[in-house]
Amino acid sequence: MHENNQQETSTAFNAAEIGALAHLYRGELYRSTIWRTRLDATTNWAVVSTGLALSLTFSSASASPLPLLLVGLLVAVFLHTEARRYRFFDFWRVRAHILETQFFGPILQGRGVQVGNGWNTILHEDYQRPRLHITYPDALGRRLRRNYGWIFAIQAAAYLGKLLIHPEPIGSLDAFWLRATVGPVPGQLVLLAGLVFHAGWIVLAIVTLRSGRGRGQSRTLPETDRVLELARKAA
Repeated sequence: MHENNQQETSTAFNAAEIGALAHLYRGELYRSTIWRTRLDATTNWAVVSTGLALSLTFSSASASPLPLLLVGLLVAVFLHTEARRYRFFDFWRVRAHILETQFFGPILQGRGVQVGNGWNTILHEDYQRPRLHITYPDALGRRLRRNYGWIFAIQAAAYLGKLLIHPEPIGSLDAFWLRATVGPVPGQLVLLAGLVFHAGWIVLAIVTLRSGRGRGQSRTLPETDRVLELARKAA
């Protein structure tokens, strides 16, 4: 009886269907690779923009620190774009991971195709009703902790360095406020806005440290993300 069940499980798909699944995996892997490349592109834009702002700010003694303030806003836009892209990258990556572990894994172990845990049904349901597996705030938090937190830290440190020591060290607190002044906006207000700006990113990175992937979608969905749970079990 056990041998019959094993034989039935191992022949869940015929050769043509296995070939079709292999092509499906290649397609999912290609799409995840494309979105991975898009993530790298926005990160590169943020790094290059920050480097350009640093060059402009420290290019001469009379150079303004304003480029470092503006680049912080620009990097925030890149972070927003990258968080949206990361949600789609994660979507395709999870599908490819399921095929790797649930389809190819048993084959590599010599057990043939196994469908006892229902991975094929779960994947079919995901194709019927696709959903993203990570919320936008969680995606923001992940990209902050991985890349953008360091970029913001460099931007903030360079800005403070410009105020404190370039072109020469400040001699008083009044001189510090004066250097931070931007047009009619007093230096105290500029620094307060910068503090709130960076503190907000720090709070977001901490709050989303335990990512609620699979929850918090904008439309009515099951509380349990079966596709994500399957991928986690296989990890």
